Amino acid sequence: MSRTNSTNPAPEIPANEIATPDTAPTRRPPWTFLTNHSHVLLAVHANPRALVDDVAATVGITPRATLHILKDLEEAGYLERIREGRRTRYVIQPRQHFRHPATAHQEIGSLLAIFAPANGHLHKEAP
Repeated sequence: MSRTNSTNPAPEIPANEIATPDTAPTRRPPWTFLTNHSHVLLAVHANPRALVDDVAATVGITPRATLHILKDLEEAGYLERIREGRRTRYVIQPRQHFRHPATAHQEIGSLLAIFAPANGHLHKEAP
C-alpha cells in the first residue's frame, strides 16, 4: 500500500477501508447490521437528489454497484426514479414492507425514521 508523499500525492485506499469527504480512511468492519441495499436507501433518504457517485462514496461501494442496487430497489417498489431534466430524483416509498419474513410486518419507514436527517421528514409517496 502506498502512502502520500511528494512523489505520490494520492494514497491508495485498500478494499477494506472507506473514506468519506468528512473523514480519513477508516477500516471497514468484516460485517455490518445493515446491507448495502439499506445503506443506499438511507443515503437516498438523506438526499433524494444525490448523484450516484455521491451515494456510492457515502456507502463505500462503486458507482456501478450503486446503480445495480438502485435498480433493485426501484424494481421492488421501495423507491421511484423521477427524471428532472438531466438529473434524477428518487422518491422513497416508506410504506413498503421489509422483504425478510421475520420483519415483513414492518414498513421501511420505521427504519428511515431511526436515521432521519436533521430536517426530520420522510419522503412521501409520489402523487
